[in-house]
Amino acid sequence: MKTAYEIAMEKLRRRDAERGEAGTSLDDRQKEEIAGIRRVAQARLAEREILHQGELRKARATRDPEAVTSLEEGYRRDRARIEEEMESKIRAVRERRGRR
Repeated sequence: MKTAYEIAMEKLRRRDAERGEAGTSLDDRQKEEIAGIRRVAQARLAEREILHQGELRKARATRDPEAVTSLEEGYRRDRARIEEEMESKIRAVRERRGRR
């Protein structure tokens, strides 16, 4: 007897196959490349977090709420940009598999 999870996964695979989106497995080189992309992105995010915390301490010391707000917005934009770049690079690696 199958679990609800197994049934749901089968339905999703069938639907993807009908759409021509059948999943392709990645080779070891692609998996390593994706892991490397994620490591670099995580390092960049960690670096940005450290810089942000220092800038935030300085801004809070001046008691300027606009400066704090501006830093927070900039930090969110930077995180979103780094994450989007990571996802874009990962998509490119995965798409190369489909073209072979």
